[in-house]
Amino acid sequence: MSGTPDLLRTIVAATHRVIETRRDRESLGLLELRGASASPGGSRFEQALAAADRINVIAECKRRSPSKGVLAIDYDPVALATQYEHGGAVAISVLTEPTFFDGALEHLAAVRERVALPLLRKDFIVDEYQLFEARANGADAVLLIVAALEQADLVALQTRAWQLGLATLVEVHDEMELARAIDGGARVIGVNNRNLRTLAVDITASDRLAVQMPHGVVAVSESGLKSRNELDRLAAAGYRAFLIGERFMTDPDPARAVRELISSPAARTFRSAAEA
Repeated sequence: MSGTPDLLRTIVAATHRVIETRRDRESLGLLELRGASASPGGSRFEQALAAADRINVIAECKRRSPSKGVLAIDYDPVALATQYEHGGAVAISVLTEPTFFDGALEHLAAVRERVALPLLRKDFIVDEYQLFEARANGADAVLLIVAALEQADLVALQTRAWQLGLATLVEVHDEMELARAIDGGARVIGVNNRNLRTLAVDITASDRLAVQMPHGVVAVSESGLKSRNELDRLAAAGYRAFLIGERFMTDPDPARAVRELISSPAARTFRSAAEA
């Protein structure tokens, strides 16, 4: 859209600045040593998302989003993640991007101390340094956004993540990005229904790209999902997991919100905070 600010480009530029600041404080060599004893469960993350006999929910911890603003004034990612685990989520996504989402690596490390589920570091990964950060702070998987990376960088980061024991959730928004993810050998591909450049949400993105997912890839639908009916429809189309954040974040009882979603009949929808 002409004249629309490119939010993704802005966030990526900010991320590069943050990385340089962190690298000045702790070299890659020291960071690698700090994370040497970690044992990421990348394969466990992939297996959790691939199970075909249940609704697999990746529940997200994030204080703020560029589209909705502050979601939780008294944000406690450990308490939230614990509720998600009790509610039946199969994995937890923790936002660590500081500038636009109020995230922190400390949130990831704190959740790791208390929760046994596989953890996804949700951030804008553009540098190998961030993979070592993820490993050192307890992540089992990282997000790689196709739109934020050149193809060579996407493949290199994915390969390095696998070498470190981390799974990769490779995120796409359209047909061209999906083709790049497939060409790069992605094993887990997420379709983000939210365009990160404009913040517009289009649930049909997941419907449209489902038919192009190759056999053997674990397909994940992300953003804007509101009802069990949507999840059942997308599951029938081949999606094995669903990343959901804002709907759980705004519910006064996140554990119940997760539990109701994964156990409810198809017609049931999420209860908003106003309805609770």
